[in-house]
Amino acid sequence: MDKKLNGQIAIITGASSGIGAGCAKEMAKAGATVIVNYPVAGAKPMADAVVANITAAGGKAISYQCDVSKEDEVIKMFTDTIAQFGTVDILVNNAGLQRDAKFVEMTLEQWNFVLGVNLTGQFLCAREAIKEFLRRGIDETKSKAAGKIICMSSVHEVIPWAGHANYAASKGGVMLMMKTIAQEYAPKKIRINSIAPGAIATPINHDAWDTQAHLQELLKLIPEKRIGQVEDIGKAAVFLASDDADYINGTTLFVDGGMTLYPGFEDNG
Repeated sequence: MDKKLNGQIAIITGASSGIGAGCAKEMAKAGATVIVNYPVAGAKPMADAVVANITAAGGKAISYQCDVSKEDEVIKMFTDTIAQFGTVDILVNNAGLQRDAKFVEMTLEQWNFVLGVNLTGQFLCAREAIKEFLRRGIDETKSKAAGKIICMSSVHEVIPWAGHANYAASKGGVMLMMKTIAQEYAPKKIRINSIAPGAIATPINHDAWDTQAHLQELLKLIPEKRIGQVEDIGKAAVFLASDDADYINGTTLFVDGGMTLYPGFEDNG
């Protein structure tokens, strides 16, 4: 693989499994040194396994514990990363979770927990990343941009999802936060975009594809008739972080096999 991210430092939140792990592996293949973030001590073995996979393939990575919904922990993660590696060039704002319930049964705790990680966590990490990008400026030996942020959104930034009001609201919020800060910092050569995955085979949605019957039901929503893999998202993240995407700013890249094409109208509605 062309080392399009050679010499760059990438923090990837929620990278101990699923899409985050996929992004970490693909960015390491592209030459980045990767900080594999995980939220709690119990996830350290999974994060360390991702690091081991990367280093065994000749890449560079470390694991780092930080709950992205906690301001002090986010600030410390960026401070420690900059102290160890000199700077941060790329942030993949991936950490996210679900706490599903019918709307009238949804507790304030469920609402706040999902918004705290999925939206506030992205705000806190993006804020610290932009501070560092502004401090350092452009290093043209590494990139045409002063820094790159990739927010992990979802097809549910545009598709309503009954029973998941907290999750859908968080992703709608990510979409407009991303666009707003991209508009604000584009003049400083900071690029901020989102990836909106569709159905990707990860632990968070395992019950949607764990049996052949479940998979066939899921595929009705996907015109391409396959479930996505974490590598599909990882490769898109590498592209958006590379100079190949230097004129892409403030947009959402849907990686969804066509899920946003209203597949219910395949047979004329």
